[in-house]
Amino acid sequence: MLETIGFLELNSIAKGIEAADAMLKAAEVRLITAKPSCPGKYNVLICGDVAAVQSSLDAGAATGGANVIDTLVIPRVHPQVIDAINMATLPEQVNAVGILEFFDVTASVMGADAAVKAAEITLVEVRLGMGIGGKSFVILTGDVAAVQAAVDAGAVAGEERGMLVSKVIIPSPHPDLFDSLL
Repeated sequence: MLETIGFLELNSIAKGIEAADAMLKAAEVRLITAKPSCPGKYNVLICGDVAAVQSSLDAGAATGGANVIDTLVIPRVHPQVIDAINMATLPEQVNAVGILEFFDVTASVMGADAAVKAAEITLVEVRLGMGIGGKSFVILTGDVAAVQAAVDAGAVAGEERGMLVSKVIIPSPHPDLFDSLL
């Protein structure tokens, strides 16, 4: 089932926790994650139907006020995006690995959704800025051509916002390297 996700990024942990509470009380949404990230940011990711997510996000943004860095709503998000944020998908076969690196968390969520909708790939992970200086990244795998198409599509999301750091495609990655990514 395709759901809508809402994402709120704040520059205050305390206000982030308060905003997360307001979001959950404002509408019937499901909390995917609410946690601090580097450097002292707080990220809240929810899902549900479009109206509930928008209402919840509006409440969180109002509570967060001047501490809100960014908000994002993606209707009909691909289910792999949520699984990759939770690191719930392990690919069966690895022909190529693609990596998208962004300066912020919102761009990685947008990039992951664009990538998985562009080509037949598997999202392995969407890392939401924890322990990496506030950056975020997406790891995906599939056939080389599909990985290339997905990385290109995902990069556009970051380039449009000036948030893309780098994109890499590794054909036939060494098994030890791929295992280290899991």
